[in-house]
Amino acid sequence: MAKEVHDDQRYLTALLTNDVVLINEIYKKCASKVKSFIIFNNGTAADAADIFQEALVDIYNQAKYKNLQLSCPFEPYLLLICKRKWLNELKKRAASPVTKLDDSLLHIGEDTFAEAEKLELQKERAKLFLAAFGQLGERCQEIIRCSLKGDAQEKVAEALGVTYGYLRKKKSECMASLVKLINKKND
Repeated sequence: MAKEVHDDQRYLTALLTNDVVLINEIYKKCASKVKSFIIFNNGTAADAADIFQEALVDIYNQAKYKNLQLSCPFEPYLLLICKRKWLNELKKRAASPVTKLDDSLLHIGEDTFAEAEKLELQKERAKLFLAAFGQLGERCQEIIRCSLKGDAQEKVAEALGVTYGYLRKKKSECMASLVKLINKKND
């Protein structure tokens, strides 16, 4: 069964046709995230610029010569390629053998799409959770928020000014309501 082509295929078309407006949009949406990741992982701004450019060239080549069809959003796909390229670069710099030759980076497998789709799914789930959470009453939101901080339930009960037994019962009811709201939105 062929996967449906994602709307973000327009970014591949933009790379192929040198559409400056959409290419600038790619830079605005993604460049700072790549830069932050690389700087956080022992790189420089120059390293980030190089990796970003290389990733775009790889995607361009995939689109031009291998007819790449996106079945996931462009942004997580690009970020995943940049991350892999940077980790490969770090291996080279550490004088460890590189697990993939540069050429093999052009052969982007299904696992890359799967990872990008997983990221998108997590984002959708978070959005669904937040929407349902916002529909709960103030008290339920407060109980769940306090409980998620990881403190002992006795401490949470004391902070909220309720008994431990009441907190457990109320938290259970609130979680049930939250699950029901999420399931209703999911249908």
